[in-house]
Amino acid sequence: MASITIERVAKSFGEVRALAEVDLTVADGEFLALLGPSGCGKTTLLRIVAGLESQTTGRVLIGARDVSALPPRKRGLAMVFQNYAVFPHLTVYENVAFGLRMARADKARIAAQVEKAAALLHIEALLRRHPAQLSGGQRQRVAVARALAVEPAVLLMDEPLSNLDALLRLEMRAELKAVLSEAGTTTIYVTHDQTEAMGLADRIAVMQAGRIEQIGSPSEIYDRPATRFVGGFVGSPPMNFLELPVQDGKVDLGGLALAAPPGAGARVLLGLRGEDIALARPTEAGFAFTLKVAELLGPQVLLTGVAAGGQPLRIVLPAAGPLPPLTAGGDILLKPDPARLRWMNEAGKALEGSP
Repeated sequence: MASITIERVAKSFGEVRALAEVDLTVADGEFLALLGPSGCGKTTLLRIVAGLESQTTGRVLIGARDVSALPPRKRGLAMVFQNYAVFPHLTVYENVAFGLRMARADKARIAAQVEKAAALLHIEALLRRHPAQLSGGQRQRVAVARALAVEPAVLLMDEPLSNLDALLRLEMRAELKAVLSEAGTTTIYVTHDQTEAMGLADRIAVMQAGRIEQIGSPSEIYDRPATRFVGGFVGSPPMNFLELPVQDGKVDLGGLALAAPPGAGARVLLGLRGEDIALARPTEAGFAFTLKVAELLGPQVLLTGVAAGGQPLRIVLPAAGPLPPLTAGGDILLKPDPARLRWMNEAGKALEGSP
């Protein structure tokens, strides 16, 4: 296995700058997800690591070796694509063995590696079939097995589950996590699906407009977003943001006075996760929330409405708990968890000292 070091890598396509001097290190054996919306540069960065695109400036190291100018076949890595890319005319066995045969491995090693990879992905019974006889999930398992069979130093995965239906994605996500944990392969995984990134990765790098907004563990990204973009992109529902005035060291949250954070200007952004807002008892201080829509989502109820001068707000309450009348236009008194407030400046960057 090997670490990956990306140093000041930038990429331009003519006048369009796809990446703006990205710095990133992936530890040996780590699973890192590149998460972001379409067009943010995550696939371009992955393709530069793979050698399928050349960087405009900067360099890429795998282990201690600078691979910036090397072709893909000499980088010691394997890649799993979004469209599976299995060969339709070859059997599953031949597909899994393909990389080994290209490397001129002997028959004994090929057989041993195919058997090992097939066992990891639970496709032993499929080895004599052709891809046309397989489901989408089975073909994706074949693609992953082919990548792992060559025992790459680095595994790159470009949205490998996006073509699967929701239930199959859930099953494959659990299988992938178990397989890659056992294999211990250094992995970069590109996705726009925050659930995949949160569930699979040791760390997540959230990207926007060719830059990395924040790198951290899934819990750090979710609980302590560094920017408004990260908080608004990660989470379902996303983090709420309320723009509030600061006066005499206090912030008025629709009738509830909160201590202003250190470094606050004339106005601040208050970030609140929907599940960190609860119903206020009649004897408790709270802020007013006007309900627009209530949605029952199994064990939870998602309430959408407005607060603090008409700003949109979504809250999540347990469906099994005591609930007020959920009538559109009705007012509900709420209280935030004071330990879960996330304060940001007007530019959308977290203030120092924010939880």
